[in-house]
Amino acid sequence: MTGEFGLVDPEEAEVPGDEWESLDVSDDEADRIARRQDDEFDEFRIRVKDTEQFKIEASVFDDATLAAVYKLVQDGHIGAFGGPISTGKEANVYEALGDDGEELAVKVYRIGTSNFRHMREYLEGDPRFEGIGSDKKKVVLAWVRKEFANLRRAKAAGVRVPDPIAVQRNVLVMDLVGHADDRARRLSEVDVENPETAYEVVREYMRRLYSAGLVHGDLSEYNMIIHEGELVVIDLGQAVTVHHPNAREFLERDCENVAAFFSRQGMAVTGAELQEYVTAPEPEPSADLE
Repeated sequence: MTGEFGLVDPEEAEVPGDEWESLDVSDDEADRIARRQDDEFDEFRIRVKDTEQFKIEASVFDDATLAAVYKLVQDGHIGAFGGPISTGKEANVYEALGDDGEELAVKVYRIGTSNFRHMREYLEGDPRFEGIGSDKKKVVLAWVRKEFANLRRAKAAGVRVPDPIAVQRNVLVMDLVGHADDRARRLSEVDVENPETAYEVVREYMRRLYSAGLVHGDLSEYNMIIHEGELVVIDLGQAVTVHHPNAREFLERDCENVAAFFSRQGMAVTGAELQEYVTAPEPEPSADLE
C-alpha cells in the first residue's frame, strides 16, 4: 500500500510474546547523582530552575528527576530542553533537541501523583512486576521502562510509533511526531477522508502488535495520531504481553473501541470481526512459493 496511511515494513524482532524480559528498578546513576549532588549537577539544577520556560513544579521535577535529565544530557541524548507540549495526570511531555538538532519529546512521569490504581490493572499478573508490591516509586519506574520496551518491540514489528531513544529513571526520550507549535492531530480530531484505508492500516497494526506478543490495552481514536498523512500509534505504557491474564479482555475492548469509531465513519465493521482478523494465525507459505 502506498500513499496516505502507508504501512511500514517490520524488522527482525525478538521472539514474540517474551513475558520474562527483565525490568531493573533498582537505584541507577540518576539516583546516585541526586544523592551525591556534585557541583556540576547543582549548577545544572539551579540553571534549569531559573529558566522561565521550564516552569518547574515540585511534583514533576524533584532532584532525582532533574538528575535523570542531567544524565540524559551528559550521555548526549538531549542537547537543549524546551517548554511543555502537553500535561497530564501521570506525565508531562516537553519539547527538546538532540545533540544533532533533531526534535525530541521528553515524557516525564510524576512519581508522587501517578495513578497507581490505574497502573495496577495492567501490572498485576505480569511476572516482570513480581516483588514490586505497592512501592509506588518502583511501579512508576518499571512502567516507564515497560513503555520504552513496548515501543521498541512495536517498532520492530512494523508498527509506526514514536521512535524510543533513551530511558532514565522516570524520564522517557522519544522522537517528536509533528512539531511542538503544530502538534500532530489525534484520529478523533480529524476528518477521515478515506476511512476504509485508515481501517486497513489500524487493523494491520493491531495484528502486527499481537503477532509480536503485545496487546495495546487502551487503543482508540484518542491513542492514534495523524502526521504527514501517516497513522502513528501512541501511549504504549499500558500495553501487555499476550500472556497477561487480562490480555484477552484488553484485546476485546481495543477491538470494540476501534470498530465503534469506524462504524461512526460509515463502515460496517464489528469488534468480533476485527478480533478474528487480529488473532488469526498467518497462513503457511504455499508449496508453490518454496
